[in-house]
Formats: sequence, structure tokens, C-alpha cells
Amino acid sequence: MTGLSGAAAIAGIGATEFSKESGRSELRLAAEAVVAALRDAGLTAGDVDGMVTFTQDTSQEIAVAREIGAGPLRFFSRVEYGGGAACATVAQAAMAIATGQADVVVAYRAFNERSGHRFGRAAPGTHGAPTSQGLEMSWHVPFGLATPAGWVAMCARRYMDAYGATSEDFGRVAVAARRHAATNPAAWFHGRPITLEEHQASRWVVEPLHLLDCCQESDGGVALVVTSTERARDLRHPPAVVTAAAQGSAPGQMMMASFYTDDMAGLPAMGVVGADLWRRSGLGPDDIATAVLYDHFTPFVLAQLEELGFCERGEARHFAADGGLEIGGRLPVNTHGGQLGEAYIHGMNGIAEAVRQVRGAAVNQVADVHHTLVTAGTGVPTSGLILSRD
Repeated sequence: MTGLSGAAAIAGIGATEFSKESGRSELRLAAEAVVAALRDAGLTAGDVDGMVTFTQDTSQEIAVAREIGAGPLRFFSRVEYGGGAACATVAQAAMAIATGQADVVVAYRAFNERSGHRFGRAAPGTHGAPTSQGLEMSWHVPFGLATPAGWVAMCARRYMDAYGATSEDFGRVAVAARRHAATNPAAWFHGRPITLEEHQASRWVVEPLHLLDCCQESDGGVALVVTSTERARDLRHPPAVVTAAAQGSAPGQMMMASFYTDDMAGLPAMGVVGADLWRRSGLGPDDIATAVLYDHFTPFVLAQLEELGFCERGEARHFAADGGLEIGGRLPVNTHGGQLGEAYIHGMNGIAEAVRQVRGAAVNQVADVHHTLVTAGTGVPTSGLILSRD
């Protein structure tokens, strides 16, 4: 193990309810989630001296600190690339702890993504902006590829052609997620599993993606309290130790539409993250009891299994068909229901689930969890974590 491994841990997790209409501001959602996470850790607002969030979050670190009644901040930071930032917020917090820049750092994400700004909508104006991203978008937005679903559909089609995958293979990811969500009271789709037949009957969004291949749009907030592992041992719950953290961007990377890379059927940025996680932790796929894989679209869950080494290229469809993603399978994935079943909070709710699994407190608890792996948004520059029992 190298670097910051073992120096910091997640000591508290908190969330609002997940809804389609929160009825309150994004700043209030952020503050509520942070207060809940501090309560879970057994800490107070006065203990907080660091804040980190996404560049896309509308609530400034100093504003959240004011709302919760925190004292001076000694560290504040933001991470780019949408959902790809999720695990990197914890990495930033852990680095601040390990280097002495802060003692208690809260990572948070809150939005009204259903009742407010909806990220799944087309963004036709983005390609005209005099920015690097505007330049990237100019290669595909004018030709009709203007939504995340459209961008991922292109990669999914290439994956199908390369490996013989089918829509049913993608559907098995959705069925597993919804089965886990059905027994999770916090999930939007609690009590509402689906069958593969229902997946196949759902309307097309962009072929080959059905509606049930696409994550939800959710309102809500999630916060995570990070402190030193030594301090976390004296707090309310067993610490989820940050064993490894990594970020990754592949050569030729673009924002979720890397159509010009050498491997359009894969997720090279996740390959970079996976290689670093294994190197830094000294672990391998066989050491992971359960994983939270970012599931904004089902095809990218299969590709992640391959990039991270849980199976060979083109073999993830067989992994899913054998029930490998479900409780009791080879690698239970997204035991909370994921973004397909619980809520879409840019992956932060997935990190909270990984903490619950390490604590032994998840609704769909996997037996004997020593290590769990979490990934952030895919198709974009991304990040990942390995969290471990102390």
C-alpha cells in the first residue's frame, strides 16, 4: 500500500430523502445532508474545518459552512467532470487530512436534478461556447448527438458489435439494481422490482438504450464526513478506511463522448483508475466482496466490470447472466439499488452504501465485507475508491 492509504476514513454519512420534488433550495438540501452526516459521526459543525464538492454544485463551500454554523475553514476544494468527481471528493478530503491541511472535511453533493436543472436534457447551445468543451461539443452536437443518452448509445452500440452483447444483457443490470432497490426503504423504487420482460418493453430513449437502461432524475443531497482513521476509531461507528483512491483520464479523453479514442467499446479512463487502485492498495478483484459501480446507463456497468478486471473483455454479459451482480452472486453490485433504483445523486449515495457495507449495516448486507470498491461517473474523466474495514 502506498501514499495516503489508511490515513483517513469516512466516519459519517448523511442524506436527505430522495424525491422528484424536494420543495426546497439546493443549499438547504446540502445543509441538511451535512448536518445528518455530522450527527451520524457524532461530531458537531464546530469540528468541521474543510469542505469539498463538485464544480457543478450550486452551493458554495462557504455558504454550506455558514448554514450549518461551522467555524473557520482551512481547506476547500472542488472537482470537475460531473459524476466523475464523486470518489475524487473523498480523495481530496483524505489528502487534506493526511497532509494536515484539515482535521474534519465534509464532502457533499446536493441538487434538484428532477424539479430543477435536468442533466439529461439536450444542450444544443454548448457547442458554440468559446471554450475547450465548446470545441469538443462542436464535433457532435450539431449532428444531433446532444444528450448523455445519445453519447452513451454510440458507445453501447460499438460494445454490442465488438462483443456480441444484446439489449437483454444490459437489461440484466437494470433488473439486479431494481431487485436491490425493492428491499431498500430509502430507494425511490422501493417495493418496485422489474422483470427482464418489462425492461425490454420499456420505450426506446436512444437505441440501443431503453428507458429502463437510464438512471433516474432525482432531488436530494448526500454528505460524507472524512477524518483521520485514528480519530474515527473513537467516533460513533466503525470507520470505513480509505485504502486507495484514484482519478483517471485516458489519452484523447473528451467529456462523455470520446468517440475518437482507440477503444470506443471500453472505458479507458476507468482502466487507469482500476490499475491505480490495485497498485496503491495491494489488493485485486478477488479481494472485493461487493462493489458500487456508477450506473447512469446500464452498458457502462458491464464495461466497468471488464476494465476493473472482474472478468475478461466481452465476458461481463455472461457474468450478469449468471446472477453475478446480485446478492449471493460472484460480486453483488449496487446493493442499495444504484442510480437506477435508489436515486441519482451523482454517485455520492453509492459511496454512502459502500460505507454501510463496510460497517455491516446495509439493508442488503453482503456477508463478511472487508473491502469494497466504488466508482464514479463513466465516459468522463473519473475516479474510484477502495474502502475497507479497520
